[in-house]
Amino acid sequence: MTYRFFTPTPTRAATGLTAAVYQQLRDDFLGPLPTFQALSAVPEVLAATWALMREALLAGDASRVERELVATVVSRANRCQFCVDAHVLLLHALGASKLAEAVARGETPPEPEHARLVEWAQASRSPRAADWTSPYRVEITGTLLVFHFINRVVSALLDPDLLPGGLQRSPLVRSVGGRLYARAAREPKEPGRSLPLLDADATAAPAWAGDSPVGVAYASLRDAANRGGELLGEVARETVTATVRWEDGRFPARPADWAVDLVRDVPGTDRIGTRIALLAAFAPSAISPGDVALWRLSHPADADLVRLVAYGAITATDHVARALASAHL
Repeated sequence: MTYRFFTPTPTRAATGLTAAVYQQLRDDFLGPLPTFQALSAVPEVLAATWALMREALLAGDASRVERELVATVVSRANRCQFCVDAHVLLLHALGASKLAEAVARGETPPEPEHARLVEWAQASRSPRAADWTSPYRVEITGTLLVFHFINRVVSALLDPDLLPGGLQRSPLVRSVGGRLYARAAREPKEPGRSLPLLDADATAAPAWAGDSPVGVAYASLRDAANRGGELLGEVARETVTATVRWEDGRFPARPADWAVDLVRDVPGTDRIGTRIALLAAFAPSAISPGDVALWRLSHPADADLVRLVAYGAITATDHVARALASAHL
């Protein structure tokens, strides 16, 4: 596994909130995987991302197979190969091997309920165009939202191959890996355990989540990740927000050129940060070493790069969540 722009602090050196999150990852998931290590430079974003993933994907009574299916399909819609590979493997671990391989090939599952879930999850990439909302349980909806965020962070900060040469995409490797992780994947998790890790000052949970821990975790992630916008001026933030709304999930044909055109009217000191945030929202793998090198001239800390990427990612994710909010008015 290779990190694109920096190497996080080793897990054994973690302290404070980061160490507490890593311990829960060991207890309830597969350990502090690269996704979470990349976020460790900003512990409050790390904690909120883990909380939303745990409460949505792992805890509660909703079908875990359905949730892993949603995680996989959203990751395909966002072109995050790393996450597709990881969650196809977890479908194998849950005993859904035929479903896992069908989704890995981009096929529509034969079971009608699974096919409806696939269509729904794919449509969320462009929620306004699809007139998208959610008829599903809060855990399934929360799973969809957390992977809209995670996919963008992963595509920005990690290389796509979990194993050398992309071995994780071999059906045999997926099957063997699934057997190795079967016990951990199938253990039930009690809701709410992650909530003590969160900022007590987070805004109220959104209406679509009711009183579920999923809503508390989403509100905390939205607040923590949005703070990255403080690295940019008002015009820059307005450019990111407006672009996310009017482009509605469209994939730019040439992301680098597209981003250059959009930041022409942004004050010079904010152009590179706005460019990175826009790419994080739409085409995160297109963030280049040159982009990051220019950003580091004024913001050398790894934490500021993570904050900026998280800001772009949550702006795109909250565009999806706002479709849910409008349905509850």
